[in-house]
Amino acid sequence: MKHLWLARHAKSDWGNAAVSDFDRELNERGLMDAPAMGRWLGGQGVKPKVIVTSPARRALHTAELLAEGMGVSAAFVFHEPRIYEAHTGTLQEIIEESDDGIDHLMLVGHNPAMTQLINILGSEPVDNLPTCSIASLSFLTTRWAELGRLTASNIEIWRPKEVLR
Repeated sequence: MKHLWLARHAKSDWGNAAVSDFDRELNERGLMDAPAMGRWLGGQGVKPKVIVTSPARRALHTAELLAEGMGVSAAFVFHEPRIYEAHTGTLQEIIEESDDGIDHLMLVGHNPAMTQLINILGSEPVDNLPTCSIASLSFLTTRWAELGRLTASNIEIWRPKEVLR
């Protein structure tokens, strides 16, 4: 069994037009939601062995805060440049290239690709993965490379507005 969590970065700050998209920081709500979601996930027993994140500042900071809340060492948070501005095929490649010894994997990235990937891998359509939300998908396989031929056997979406408030 493989468990995959797809996380969209927390709410970011659009207040400074001089800051590039890549360098945008989390805003106040993002700084509140990301650690709270991490703690909530940890309380649910979610503990990925590896977290692979976009290197964009808002995604990286989200990944770090989620990891801390779940009790995942920062040593297991890896930057993957291909996630920033990725299409679903690229995200799927990243997952399929993962070591089969890793049964619990989290990707932290951006929309629209995260929502689109959930729709490709899941059996029920999802309109939008809101900021700092997590999709939990389980697959009946021992190999990540088989992901493209499978549909998730179980899928849940956890949104901060639903689980934190």
